[in-house]
Amino acid sequence: MIETIVQITSIIFIMIGALLSCVSAIGLIRLPDVYTRAHAAGKSSTLGVMFMMFGVFLFFLARDHHFEPTLILAILFIFTTGPIGSHLIMRSAYYSGTKYTNSTIRDDLKEQK
Repeated sequence: MIETIVQITSIIFIMIGALLSCVSAIGLIRLPDVYTRAHAAGKSSTLGVMFMMFGVFLFFLARDHHFEPTLILAILFIFTTGPIGSHLIMRSAYYSGTKYTNSTIRDDLKEQK
């Protein structure tokens, strides 16, 4: 009984992660400039991958009764490197002179140059 509940929970986590990854892919296609695209890739895809990996962790814990610490370490690694990578992409795009869209109204980094 408890195995079934945990497996259903793991499937829900995997489906939420797939949905977030799909939203991230749509954001990469639809958003207008590199800054908003990197934001979509850095936030929602990181969260989507984390949800999927946690769902896989729960699935194997329920099915095989096997605790896999490398999945927990991978979740922590993705949690730290995904947003940092997208931030560095946006920062390097800014310093290389990549233009904003016409709808951008504020530049917070202009005073720091």
